[in-house]
Amino acid sequence: MADKKNTGMAIVAYLIFFLPLLTEAKKDPFVKYHVRQGLGLLITFFALRFITLFLIAPLFYLVGFLFMSILYAINLFLLALLVLGIMNAAKGEEKPLPLIGKWADKLLKF
Repeated sequence: MADKKNTGMAIVAYLIFFLPLLTEAKKDPFVKYHVRQGLGLLITFFALRFITLFLIAPLFYLVGFLFMSILYAINLFLLALLVLGIMNAAKGEEKPLPLIGKWADKLLKF
């Protein structure tokens, strides 16, 4: 179980991923794990945003309602992952986020 200070920094990692890296908490493996999860979530958000805005948006006039429904579902899913990550950090657990957690932990080593 992580101490309160590092649990707090792990929670911050999901909101402002780089902030814990500027403090002494950067040496804590628990905090680093949640920084990787938070950064993976942020990268996923921007990748999906790029896909929806630049690749799917031109089709908006053809499938507007469907497009908006998909966009809302993606945003809701990412919000759920954010809340799940914060809950895991608050409980002192190192559980990977569904779908992206293992990828983030494997590729984002620092």
